[in-house]
Amino acid sequence: MDTIRRIRAGWLIDGTGGPVQQDVVMLIKNNYIQSVMPITGDMPQPDSDLSDYTILPGLIDSHLHLSMSGKNDPAIRITQLSAPFEDVKDIISEHILQLLAYGVIAARDGGDHHAHALRYKQQCLNSPLGRGRGGFCLKAAGKAWHKSGRYGSLIGRPPSQSLAEAILTHSDGADHVKIVQSGLNSLKDFGKQTLPQFSSDELSRAVQAANHLNLPVMIHSNGEIPTRIAIEAGCHSIEHGFFMGEDNLKRIADNGIFWVPTACTMKGYAEQLHGSKEADIALKNLDIQLEQIAKAKQFGVLIAVGTDAGCPGVHHGAAVMEELKLLMYAGFSLPQAIRCATLNGATLLGLKDSGRLAPGMKADFIAVKGTPDCLPEGLESGLTVFFLLWQLYS
Repeated sequence: MDTIRRIRAGWLIDGTGGPVQQDVVMLIKNNYIQSVMPITGDMPQPDSDLSDYTILPGLIDSHLHLSMSGKNDPAIRITQLSAPFEDVKDIISEHILQLLAYGVIAARDGGDHHAHALRYKQQCLNSPLGRGRGGFCLKAAGKAWHKSGRYGSLIGRPPSQSLAEAILTHSDGADHVKIVQSGLNSLKDFGKQTLPQFSSDELSRAVQAANHLNLPVMIHSNGEIPTRIAIEAGCHSIEHGFFMGEDNLKRIADNGIFWVPTACTMKGYAEQLHGSKEADIALKNLDIQLEQIAKAKQFGVLIAVGTDAGCPGVHHGAAVMEELKLLMYAGFSLPQAIRCATLNGATLLGLKDSGRLAPGMKADFIAVKGTPDCLPEGLESGLTVFFLLWQLYS
Protein backbone atom coordinates (compact mmCIF):
# COMPACT_ATOMS: atom_id res chain seq x y z
CA MET A 1 0.00 0.00 0.00
CA ASP A 2 1.38 3.40 -1.01
CA THR A 3 2.03 5.90 1.76
CA ILE A 4 1.63 9.51 0.62
CA ARG A 5 2.28 12.62 2.69
CA ARG A 6 2.18 16.34 1.91
CA ILE A 7 4.62 18.47 3.89
CA ARG A 8 4.35 22.23 4.00
CA ALA A 9 7.61 24.08 4.57
CA GLY A 10 7.96 27.74 5.44
CA TRP A 11 11.43 27.75 3.88
CA LEU A 12 13.33 25.07 1.99
CA ILE A 13 17.05 24.77 1.27
CA ASP A 14 17.28 22.01 -1.33
CA GLY A 15 21.00 21.17 -1.08
CA THR A 16 21.98 22.36 -4.57
CA GLY A 17 23.33 25.70 -3.42
CA GLY A 18 20.46 27.53 -5.10
CA PRO A 19 18.32 30.21 -3.45
CA VAL A 20 16.09 29.48 -0.48
CA GLN A 21 12.54 28.59 -1.50
CA GLN A 22 9.62 29.91 0.55
CA ASP A 23 6.16 28.47 1.18
CA VAL A 24 6.45 25.15 -0.64
CA VAL A 25 4.83 21.73 -0.41
CA MET A 26 6.74 18.47 -0.74
CA LEU A 27 4.79 15.43 -1.86
CA ILE A 28 6.33 12.24 -0.47
CA LYS A 29 5.40 8.76 -1.59
CA ASN A 30 6.91 5.65 0.00
CA ASN A 31 9.81 7.59 1.52
CA TYR A 32 10.75 9.32 -1.76
CA ILE A 33 10.06 12.88 -2.86
CA GLN A 34 7.61 13.09 -5.75
CA SER A 35 7.45 16.87 -6.15
CA VAL A 36 8.44 20.18 -4.60
CA MET A 37 6.17 23.07 -5.59
CA PRO A 38 4.98 26.47 -4.42
CA ILE A 39 1.82 26.57 -2.34
CA THR A 40 -1.35 27.40 -4.28
CA GLY A 41 -4.87 28.08 -3.05
CA ASP A 42 -6.37 24.90 -4.46
CA MET A 43 -3.92 22.49 -2.80
CA PRO A 44 -5.19 19.90 -0.30
CA GLN A 45 -4.39 20.50 3.35
CA PRO A 46 -0.87 19.29 4.22
CA ASP A 47 -0.41 16.27 6.46
CA SER A 48 2.29 18.19 8.33
CA ASP A 49 2.30 21.98 8.53
CA LEU A 50 5.86 23.21 9.05
CA SER A 51 5.27 26.77 7.96
CA ASP A 52 7.39 27.96 10.91
CA TYR A 53 10.31 25.71 9.99
CA THR A 54 13.23 25.66 7.57
CA ILE A 55 13.63 22.29 5.88
CA LEU A 56 16.95 21.05 4.50
CA PRO A 57 18.54 17.72 3.60
CA GLY A 58 20.07 15.64 6.36
CA LEU A 59 23.68 16.69 6.92
CA ILE A 60 26.81 14.65 6.21
CA ASP A 61 30.17 14.75 8.01
CA SER A 62 32.67 13.56 5.40
CA HIS A 63 35.60 13.14 7.79
CA LEU A 64 35.46 12.06 11.42
CA HIS A 65 36.74 9.39 13.82
CA LEU A 66 33.85 7.74 15.64
CA SER A 67 35.93 5.79 18.14
CA MET A 68 37.42 9.00 19.56
CA SER A 69 35.78 11.90 21.39
CA GLY A 70 36.65 15.59 21.33
CA LYS A 71 37.49 15.56 25.03
CA ASN A 72 40.95 16.84 25.87
CA ASP A 73 41.45 14.82 29.06
CA PRO A 74 44.60 12.75 28.38
CA ALA A 75 43.37 9.84 30.51
CA ILE A 76 40.08 9.63 28.59
CA ARG A 77 41.83 9.80 25.24
CA ILE A 78 44.37 7.10 26.15
CA THR A 79 41.56 4.86 27.39
CA GLN A 80 39.58 5.32 24.20
CA LEU A 81 42.58 4.61 21.99
CA SER A 82 43.45 1.39 23.81
CA ALA A 83 40.01 0.13 24.85
CA PRO A 84 38.61 -3.16 23.50
CA PHE A 85 35.74 -3.14 21.03
CA GLU A 86 33.18 -4.13 23.68
CA ASP A 87 33.88 -0.82 25.41
CA VAL A 88 34.35 1.32 22.32
CA LYS A 89 31.09 0.27 20.67
CA ASP A 90 29.16 2.12 23.38
CA ILE A 91 31.30 5.21 22.74
CA ILE A 92 30.56 4.98 19.02
CA SER A 93 26.85 4.61 19.70
CA GLU A 94 26.92 7.74 21.83
CA HIS A 95 28.78 9.67 19.13
CA ILE A 96 26.20 8.65 16.54
CA LEU A 97 23.45 9.95 18.84
CA GLN A 98 25.36 13.24 19.11
CA LEU A 99 25.56 13.45 15.31
CA LEU A 100 21.85 12.76 14.94
CA ALA A 101 21.04 15.49 17.45
CA TYR A 102 22.65 18.00 15.10
CA GLY A 103 20.93 16.69 11.99
CA VAL A 104 23.84 14.59 10.71
CA ILE A 105 22.50 11.42 9.08
CA ALA A 106 25.64 10.07 7.39
CA ALA A 107 29.37 10.10 8.01
CA ARG A 108 32.67 8.93 6.57
CA ASP A 109 35.08 7.57 9.17
CA GLY A 110 38.76 8.24 8.52
CA GLY A 111 40.09 5.23 10.40
CA ASP A 112 41.25 4.12 13.84
CA HIS A 113 44.13 1.95 14.99
CA HIS A 114 41.95 -1.07 15.80
CA ALA A 115 39.34 -0.60 13.03
CA HIS A 116 36.62 -0.35 15.67
CA ALA A 117 34.41 1.91 13.55
CA LEU A 118 34.43 -0.57 10.66
CA ARG A 119 33.65 -3.44 13.02
CA TYR A 120 30.82 -1.40 14.53
CA LYS A 121 29.32 -0.90 11.09
CA GLN A 122 29.62 -4.58 10.25
CA GLN A 123 28.33 -5.94 13.56
CA CYS A 124 26.14 -3.29 15.18
CA LEU A 125 24.83 -0.69 12.77
CA ASN A 126 22.49 -3.06 10.94
CA SER A 127 21.29 -4.74 14.11
CA PRO A 128 18.06 -3.70 15.88
CA LEU A 129 20.26 -1.33 17.90
CA GLY A 130 21.60 0.17 14.69
CA ARG A 131 18.13 0.71 13.27
CA GLY A 132 17.38 2.48 16.51
CA ARG A 133 19.96 5.01 15.37
CA GLY A 134 17.47 6.26 12.80
CA GLY A 135 18.95 4.64 9.71
CA PHE A 136 22.32 6.37 10.18
CA CYS A 137 24.65 5.74 7.21
CA LEU A 138 28.30 5.05 7.94
CA LYS A 139 31.18 4.65 5.51
CA ALA A 140 34.31 3.36 7.22
CA ALA A 141 37.97 3.01 6.25
CA GLY A 142 38.93 0.51 8.94
CA LYS A 143 42.65 1.04 9.50
CA ALA A 144 44.44 3.78 7.59
CA TRP A 145 47.82 3.24 5.93
CA HIS A 146 50.93 5.21 6.85
CA LYS A 147 54.66 4.89 6.25
CA SER A 148 56.59 3.01 8.91
CA GLY A 149 58.09 5.46 11.41
CA ARG A 150 55.88 8.35 10.26
CA TYR A 151 52.70 9.88 11.65
CA GLY A 152 49.56 7.74 11.51
CA SER A 153 49.66 5.03 14.19
CA LEU A 154 46.74 6.75 15.92
CA ILE A 155 44.46 5.87 13.01
CA GLY A 156 46.17 2.97 11.24
CA ARG A 157 49.26 0.91 10.54
CA PRO A 158 52.19 0.68 8.09
CA PRO A 159 52.07 -1.87 5.27
CA SER A 160 54.28 -4.94 5.66
CA GLN A 161 54.58 -5.17 1.87
CA SER A 162 54.18 -2.56 -0.84
CA LEU A 163 51.30 -0.19 -0.21
CA ALA A 164 49.48 -1.37 -3.34
CA GLU A 165 49.86 -5.05 -2.35
CA ALA A 166 48.69 -4.27 1.18
CA ILE A 167 45.55 -2.58 -0.13
CA LEU A 168 44.77 -5.53 -2.40
CA THR A 169 45.15 -8.10 0.37
CA HIS A 170 43.97 -6.25 3.52
CA SER A 171 40.91 -4.19 2.65
CA ASP A 172 38.86 -6.14 5.21
CA GLY A 173 35.49 -5.01 3.90
CA ALA A 174 36.24 -1.29 4.15
CA ASP A 175 34.18 1.23 2.18
CA HIS A 176 37.20 3.29 1.14
CA VAL A 177 40.98 3.43 1.55
CA LYS A 178 42.58 5.99 3.84
CA ILE A 179 46.23 6.88 3.22
CA VAL A 180 48.33 9.24 5.33
CA GLN A 181 50.65 11.18 3.02
CA SER A 182 52.03 13.90 5.33
CA GLY A 183 52.44 14.75 8.96
CA LEU A 184 50.27 16.96 11.14
CA ASN A 185 50.18 20.75 11.12
CA SER A 186 52.80 22.08 13.48
CA LEU A 187 51.54 24.09 16.43
CA LYS A 188 55.10 25.09 17.29
CA ASP A 189 56.54 26.27 13.95
CA PHE A 190 54.00 28.17 11.88
CA GLY A 191 53.79 26.95 8.29
CA LYS A 192 56.23 24.07 8.75
CA GLN A 193 55.64 21.39 6.13
CA THR A 194 56.60 17.71 6.25
CA LEU A 195 57.99 15.51 3.52
CA PRO A 196 55.64 13.12 1.70
CA GLN A 197 55.30 9.69 3.24
CA PHE A 198 54.90 7.82 -0.06
CA SER A 199 56.58 8.48 -3.39
CA SER A 200 54.68 9.34 -6.54
CA ASP A 201 55.09 5.79 -7.85
CA GLU A 202 54.01 4.19 -4.54
CA LEU A 203 50.93 6.36 -4.28
CA SER A 204 49.93 5.96 -7.93
CA ARG A 205 50.13 2.17 -7.64
CA ALA A 206 48.15 2.30 -4.39
CA VAL A 207 45.34 4.28 -6.00
CA GLN A 208 45.32 1.87 -8.95
CA ALA A 209 45.00 -1.06 -6.52
CA ALA A 210 42.11 0.63 -4.74
CA ASN A 211 40.44 1.38 -8.07
CA HIS A 212 40.72 -2.32 -8.91
CA LEU A 213 38.67 -3.00 -5.77
CA ASN A 214 36.26 -0.15 -6.58
CA LEU A 215 37.31 1.63 -3.40
CA PRO A 216 37.65 5.44 -3.29
CA VAL A 217 40.88 6.80 -1.81
CA MET A 218 40.92 9.57 0.79
CA ILE A 219 44.38 11.01 1.45
CA HIS A 220 45.46 12.91 4.55
CA SER A 221 47.76 15.54 3.11
CA ASN A 222 49.13 18.89 4.24
CA GLY A 223 51.75 20.96 2.44
CA GLU A 224 52.55 21.59 -1.19
CA ILE A 225 54.63 18.55 -2.22
CA PRO A 226 52.63 15.78 -0.46
CA THR A 227 49.38 17.19 -1.85
CA ARG A 228 50.69 17.54 -5.40
CA ILE A 229 51.75 13.89 -5.35
CA ALA A 230 48.35 12.84 -4.00
CA ILE A 231 46.54 14.75 -6.74
CA GLU A 232 48.76 13.36 -9.49
CA ALA A 233 48.21 9.84 -8.13
CA GLY A 234 44.49 10.22 -8.84
CA CYS A 235 43.05 10.24 -5.33
CA HIS A 236 39.35 10.88 -4.84
CA SER A 237 39.68 13.39 -2.00
CA ILE A 238 42.26 15.50 -0.21
CA GLU A 239 41.73 15.61 3.53
CA HIS A 240 42.83 18.72 5.46
CA GLY A 241 45.10 20.27 2.81
CA PHE A 242 46.57 22.96 5.04
CA PHE A 243 49.31 24.97 3.33
CA MET A 244 48.86 23.11 0.02
CA GLY A 245 48.90 26.35 -1.96
CA GLU A 246 47.03 27.91 -4.85
CA ASP A 247 48.53 25.71 -7.57
CA ASN A 248 47.26 22.59 -5.85
CA LEU A 249 43.82 24.13 -5.42
CA LYS A 250 43.72 24.68 -9.18
CA ARG A 251 44.85 21.09 -9.78
CA ILE A 252 42.09 19.82 -7.49
CA ALA A 253 39.51 21.85 -9.39
CA ASP A 254 40.81 20.73 -12.78
CA ASN A 255 40.72 17.06 -11.78
CA GLY A 256 37.29 17.11 -10.11
CA ILE A 257 38.77 15.96 -6.79
CA PHE A 258 36.95 16.68 -3.55
CA TRP A 259 38.59 18.73 -0.82
CA VAL A 260 37.62 18.24 2.84
CA PRO A 261 39.27 21.20 4.63
CA THR A 262 38.46 20.36 8.31
CA ALA A 263 39.14 23.98 9.23
CA CYS A 264 37.36 23.65 12.57
CA THR A 265 40.21 21.50 13.92
CA MET A 266 42.36 24.60 14.31
CA LYS A 267 39.52 26.42 16.06
CA GLY A 268 39.20 23.48 18.42
CA TYR A 269 42.93 23.45 19.19
CA ALA A 270 42.96 27.20 19.76
CA GLU A 271 40.11 26.95 22.27
CA GLN A 272 41.71 24.00 24.09
CA LEU A 273 45.13 25.72 24.26
CA HIS A 274 43.83 29.21 24.98
CA GLY A 275 46.50 31.74 25.94
CA SER A 276 49.45 29.71 24.68
CA LYS A 277 51.81 30.11 21.73
CA GLU A 278 50.30 26.95 20.25
CA ALA A 279 46.84 28.55 20.35
CA ASP A 280 48.15 31.59 18.46
CA ILE A 281 49.67 29.36 15.78
CA ALA A 282 46.45 27.34 15.52
CA LEU A 283 44.56 30.57 14.81
CA LYS A 284 47.14 31.54 12.17
CA ASN A 285 46.71 28.11 10.59
CA LEU A 286 42.95 28.68 10.59
CA ASP A 287 43.33 32.06 8.89
CA ILE A 288 45.45 30.51 6.11
CA GLN A 289 42.92 27.71 5.66
CA LEU A 290 40.07 30.20 5.37
CA GLU A 291 42.03 32.05 2.69
CA GLN A 292 42.45 28.76 0.82
CA ILE A 293 38.72 28.02 1.14
CA ALA A 294 37.91 31.42 -0.35
CA LYS A 295 40.23 30.71 -3.29
CA ALA A 296 38.77 27.22 -3.67
CA LYS A 297 35.32 28.77 -4.05
CA GLN A 298 36.71 31.07 -6.74
CA PHE A 299 38.32 28.14 -8.60
CA GLY A 300 35.25 25.90 -8.40
CA VAL A 301 36.76 23.26 -6.09
CA LEU A 302 34.30 20.63 -4.86
CA ILE A 303 34.30 21.08 -1.08
CA ALA A 304 32.68 18.60 1.29
CA VAL A 305 32.16 19.37 4.96
CA GLY A 306 34.32 17.23 7.20
CA THR A 307 35.26 18.01 10.77
CA ASP A 308 37.88 15.50 11.96
CA ALA A 309 35.59 15.09 14.99
CA GLY A 310 37.34 13.08 17.66
CA CYS A 311 40.32 15.44 17.70
CA PRO A 312 40.76 17.47 20.90
CA GLY A 313 38.11 20.16 21.05
CA VAL A 314 36.26 18.88 17.98
CA HIS A 315 32.98 17.28 19.08
CA HIS A 316 30.75 15.02 17.02
CA GLY A 317 27.75 16.85 15.62
CA ALA A 318 28.57 20.29 17.00
CA ALA A 319 31.65 20.47 14.76
CA VAL A 320 29.50 20.33 11.62
CA MET A 321 27.79 23.53 12.73
CA GLU A 322 31.21 25.11 13.35
CA GLU A 323 32.53 24.06 9.94
CA LEU A 324 29.46 25.54 8.24
CA LYS A 325 30.09 28.83 10.05
CA LEU A 326 33.69 28.86 8.86
CA LEU A 327 32.67 28.23 5.25
CA MET A 328 30.30 31.17 5.47
CA TYR A 329 33.01 33.32 7.04
CA ALA A 330 35.20 32.44 4.03
CA GLY A 331 32.54 33.71 1.62
CA PHE A 332 30.02 30.92 1.09
CA SER A 333 26.34 31.80 1.26
CA LEU A 334 24.19 29.70 3.58
CA PRO A 335 22.78 27.57 0.71
CA GLN A 336 26.29 27.10 -0.72
CA ALA A 337 27.64 26.00 2.66
CA ILE A 338 24.69 23.65 3.15
CA ARG A 339 25.45 22.12 -0.27
CA CYS A 340 28.96 21.25 1.00
CA ALA A 341 27.35 19.36 3.90
CA THR A 342 24.61 17.69 1.84
CA LEU A 343 24.83 17.16 -1.92
CA ASN A 344 28.63 17.32 -2.08
CA GLY A 345 28.96 14.99 0.89
CA ALA A 346 26.44 12.56 -0.58
CA THR A 347 28.32 12.54 -3.88
CA LEU A 348 31.63 11.91 -2.12
CA LEU A 349 30.13 9.05 -0.09
CA GLY A 350 28.40 7.55 -3.12
CA LEU A 351 24.87 8.16 -1.80
CA LYS A 352 23.12 8.64 -5.12
CA ASP A 353 19.61 9.32 -3.84
CA SER A 354 20.49 11.57 -0.91
CA GLY A 355 21.83 15.06 -0.39
CA ARG A 356 19.17 17.20 -2.07
CA LEU A 357 15.44 17.69 -1.85
CA ALA A 358 14.13 17.00 -5.35
CA PRO A 359 11.87 14.48 -7.11
CA GLY A 360 13.31 10.96 -7.02
CA MET A 361 15.43 11.58 -3.91
CA LYS A 362 14.97 10.06 -0.47
CA ALA A 363 12.98 12.19 1.95
CA ASP A 364 15.77 12.12 4.53
CA PHE A 365 15.50 15.72 5.63
CA ILE A 366 15.49 17.74 8.82
CA ALA A 367 13.37 20.67 9.96
CA VAL A 368 14.72 23.50 12.09
CA LYS A 369 12.36 25.87 13.88
CA GLY A 370 12.60 29.39 12.45
CA THR A 371 13.70 31.17 9.30
CA PRO A 372 16.96 30.36 7.46
CA ASP A 373 18.54 33.22 9.42
CA CYS A 374 18.62 30.86 12.42
CA LEU A 375 21.10 28.59 10.62
CA PRO A 376 23.57 27.14 11.22
CA GLU A 377 23.23 28.08 14.91
CA GLY A 378 19.73 26.56 14.99
CA LEU A 379 21.30 23.13 14.69
CA GLU A 380 22.73 23.51 18.18
CA SER A 381 19.66 22.34 20.05
CA GLY A 382 18.48 18.80 19.51
CA LEU A 383 15.04 20.03 20.61
CA THR A 384 14.71 22.20 17.50
CA VAL A 385 16.06 19.68 15.04
CA PHE A 386 14.09 16.57 14.22
CA PHE A 387 14.00 13.98 11.51
CA LEU A 388 10.65 14.28 9.88
CA LEU A 389 10.91 11.12 7.84
CA TRP A 390 11.34 8.96 10.90
CA GLN A 391 8.34 10.54 12.58
CA LEU A 392 6.17 9.89 9.55
CA TYR A 393 7.22 6.37 8.68
CA SER A 394 8.59 4.83 11.87
